[in-house]
Amino acid sequence: MPGQDESTTTPSGRPERLRILLAADTFPPDVNGAAVFCERLAIGLAERGHEVQVVAPAANRHHGTHDEEHGGVTFVVHRLFSMKWPLHSWLRFAWPWTVRRNTAPILDAFKPDALHIQSHIVIGRGIAREAKARGVRVIATNHFMPENLLEYAPFGRWTLPIALKIAWADAARTYRLADAVTTPTRKAAAYLQAAIKAQQVLAISCGIDASRYTSRDLRPPRNEIVFVGRVAPEKQLDVLVRALPLIPAELEATIRIVGGGEMIPRLSSLAEELGVADRVVFTGYQSDEDLRAALTNATVFAMPSTAELQSIASLEAMASGLPVVAADAMALPHLIDGNGYLFRPGDPQDLADKLTAVLAAPDDEYLRMKRQSLDMIVDHDINRTLSTFEALYRGEPVPDGPGAGR
Repeated sequence: MPGQDESTTTPSGRPERLRILLAADTFPPDVNGAAVFCERLAIGLAERGHEVQVVAPAANRHHGTHDEEHGGVTFVVHRLFSMKWPLHSWLRFAWPWTVRRNTAPILDAFKPDALHIQSHIVIGRGIAREAKARGVRVIATNHFMPENLLEYAPFGRWTLPIALKIAWADAARTYRLADAVTTPTRKAAAYLQAAIKAQQVLAISCGIDASRYTSRDLRPPRNEIVFVGRVAPEKQLDVLVRALPLIPAELEATIRIVGGGEMIPRLSSLAEELGVADRVVFTGYQSDEDLRAALTNATVFAMPSTAELQSIASLEAMASGLPVVAADAMALPHLIDGNGYLFRPGDPQDLADKLTAVLAAPDDEYLRMKRQSLDMIVDHDINRTLSTFEALYRGEPVPDGPGAGR
């Protein structure tokens, strides 16, 4: 069996301490939900005593195997030679035809008990095939929404239906190699299962360490709406900016957009056109500490994106005790249950109305929404997520979806 000395084993026969190889097409310093999840998973597993290594694209032209520190934990990261996607500000990809050749020696040297791929796109596709050839257990987590990637494809939007069909067919071929397929929410699982026409897909929350976030049981002195994440087309932040002048003037609402991205110039111009430039702040990329402070100090969190498979940023907002106003799309509805409101996707007026409902709520109702966010985040505890994936790596049965939501 792949892996290490099994003198201390679980009932499944797998070693208590596992060798786990994570493979991702995006990993820090990239800033996006999939990269954040993979990093936090690696950190959490290493802190539990497992031997963890990661395969990911090089962040620049310096590729190779290195010890990297993430979150105070050091583990081996194999950075594959990569190239920057010319139509994207940061996306890099390994050459697809070299992945199998370059990852085979990693599998042979590390001998993992389990390979956990974070997408099927490039690295996941190649390394999954090499792992199956060696009898290594393969777990696949899908963070992929083709709509997000196709924003940067070099062809017109009229080809989107055909491109989506091709993208999901490609995903299905790789995910059929996996011993288990997961995604962060039950709604996302149903979506994926229908898209790839495959086996059951398990819903397992990305999880969050709520202890790292601070909530204040009081109403902030200013009505600040906050968004955290990439400032990219699929986030539909133009809807949020357009909603601002539709909020009653007496509420003196402002928007703070925390994150970097190629849409900042366009959104800045839009704010100028709408006469609200003095009420919209673009912070650019922020440290984790500054990001957490922005959440703690805000009044309400807004998520206008329609392509979220869970939204780690929304979980972070809830852990900070914020009411949430989110688009009624994809997996976001599972995060709203008395702690905020859903709005019609792409509708600035409805978004403005729902934000107004939070900002103008009486103090007791506002504080109730804050506390409800904190109550709901308990189901998304990172330790539940880690324990569930440990069981999957060992081939043990797991319940569908600790904290996965609807």
